[in-house]
Amino acid sequence: MTHTARRIGRSLALVLPVVLVLSGTLAVSAVPWAGQGSGTQMLTASSTDVSTRAKSRAPQDILRDQLLAELQEKDPGVALTHLQREVENRPSLAKHCMSIARALGAAAVDRFGPTRAQSFSRPVCDTSFAYGVMHAS
Repeated sequence: MTHTARRIGRSLALVLPVVLVLSGTLAVSAVPWAGQGSGTQMLTASSTDVSTRAKSRAPQDILRDQLLAELQEKDPGVALTHLQREVENRPSLAKHCMSIARALGAAAVDRFGPTRAQSFSRPVCDTSFAYGVMHAS
């Protein structure tokens, strides 16, 4: 008797969660959602207007955006210091250092003008910041 009860319990332990998940999914998909024009519209799994998955951004793009925001909030000197620290901490960013520094130089010209932007120049990433300032002027 105990063996039979144990077998039934194991079977229920395997089947019951599957049944609950499926019934819950079906119940949710059959509910008309509030705020829609017609009461007969339902959520379906095969919707044609599903948005595409967002692309993950590369670390250098994230860093460039952070540093450009920092340049706008503070000054280019702070952003260049943080760029140098990030490249030292993550050597994989070294190949992107020059392009990030040039972008910072161009953004500094937009914000401070060419003369003042040049005053923030430092030897970070082979003076790419100065090149960005000169190219944007």
